[in-house]
Order: sequence, then structure tokens, then C-alpha cells
Amino acid sequence: MKVVILAGGYGTRISEESHLKPKPMIEIGGKPILWHIMKYYSFFGHNEFVICAGYKQEVIKEWFSNYFLHTSDITFDFTQGNKLIVHNNVSENWKVTIVDTGLSTMTGGRIKRIKNYIDNEPFFLTYGDGVANVDLDSLIDEHKKSNKLLTLTTIQPGGRFGSLEIDENNVVKSFQEKNPEDGGWINGGFMVINPKVFEYIEGDTTVFEKEPLEKLAQEENIYAYKHQGFWQCMDTVRDKEYLEQLIKDNEAPWEVWKK
Repeated sequence: MKVVILAGGYGTRISEESHLKPKPMIEIGGKPILWHIMKYYSFFGHNEFVICAGYKQEVIKEWFSNYFLHTSDITFDFTQGNKLIVHNNVSENWKVTIVDTGLSTMTGGRIKRIKNYIDNEPFFLTYGDGVANVDLDSLIDEHKKSNKLLTLTTIQPGGRFGSLEIDENNVVKSFQEKNPEDGGWINGGFMVINPKVFEYIEGDTTVFEKEPLEKLAQEENIYAYKHQGFWQCMDTVRDKEYLEQLIKDNEAPWEVWKK
């Protein structure tokens, strides 16, 4: 399955670095968090990516165009006409399509703009600023069993985010506004989506988490995959420092490729 990653926002809550680069390109452990997300999906055998870029999209394109320079030892031999020699070649079995989905396009609009790259088949969708140890094989299985148009991974991080009402059959019934006292289930990304969902997105101004998901919930067409394991978004410098420390201590749950 193809993996669609939303990577076009401004990242204003971590502006200390996002004024120079899009938030998914902010590094943890010496690599962009976007790279960490892709490595995780790749571990499960999903190696074809469509990146919905926008703000400073050229930074993402330049990073991948110079992938060997960022990940390998390099010799520049000027005695042989500026010959470049790549040592201990670190490459990935990836196909990466980077789409400029617009500077101010909302999340729904970004998804709508990559429709032609999906080949009318189910695909993964996630945000470019969060890591987790979601069992992607189980996620796919649950999506197929549910017969819903969309399956989203739900987590319980506390009261920072808007929550979901989920019934006894794990069907999402409604979306609720943020409540500081609420520690309910929230949308953690890591979704599986059927192409019919494109029909629920009107255009560039559509916020995917509003009208499309709310309508799908009203139709009882969203399945909630409850994830009890690790999940962490990178909204603030404090979040970034926490993720950095996990990597430094070799305790990063999402770095499954190291085990």
C-alpha cells in the first residue's frame, strides 16, 4: 500500500526551527522526523510514499535529491575533475513522490490534490510530525474486517487534544472539541483510507478533520483502531527534546529497524 504523509503545514508551535524548514524536516537523532516515519512504514514492507508538501516544500525535495550526501560518507576527488565517490552507500528501497500541494491549502485539500497518485486503491495516511509503534499489519487487518471507508488509529494522550466518541463496536460516532479535563480517545493519524473518501473532500479550503471526518462519523463509516502503545507528536521544543532523549537512550519504541 502507498503511504501518504501530510507535510505541508507551517509548524508555528515549534517556530524555533520551523521558520527555516517545514516541521517534518526538523531532526531528531540526526534525521528528519519525516525520515523516521518513513523508516517505520518501510519496516512493515510499505516502501512507496506520497508526501503532501507545501510550506518550504523545496527543503524536502532538496533533502531527498541529495539523499546520499545526507546519509553516506562522501569523497570529493578534485584531482579527477570533481569526481564524487559514495562510501558505505546507505540507500532505501523507497519510491518517493513529493507533491507541492500549496502553501495555504488545508489538510483535506492536500489529500484531494494527490488523488491521481493513489491508483484508486486503499492507502495509508498519517501526519508528518508524529511517531508511534502501531502494528501496521493489524491495522490493515482490522480495516478490512470493519468494512468502513476509513480506519484511524486512536490513542489516549490526556487532555491536550479534541476527543472522539467511540461506541462498543469501535465505530467513531462523533468528534468533540478540546477539553482540558478530558483524557478521551483522539485521532492519532496512522489511518487506512478507501479512495471513496476523496468524494467527501470539497477542495483546498476543506479541513479533513472537520467536515469529511465528521460526515463519515455521522454515517458510522469510521473504524477506531485502539492503540495502547507508544505515540508522540512533535508540537513543541519540549516534545522534540523528549524524542531526542529516547533515541539517545536507545529506548525509542518506533525504531524497530534497529532491533
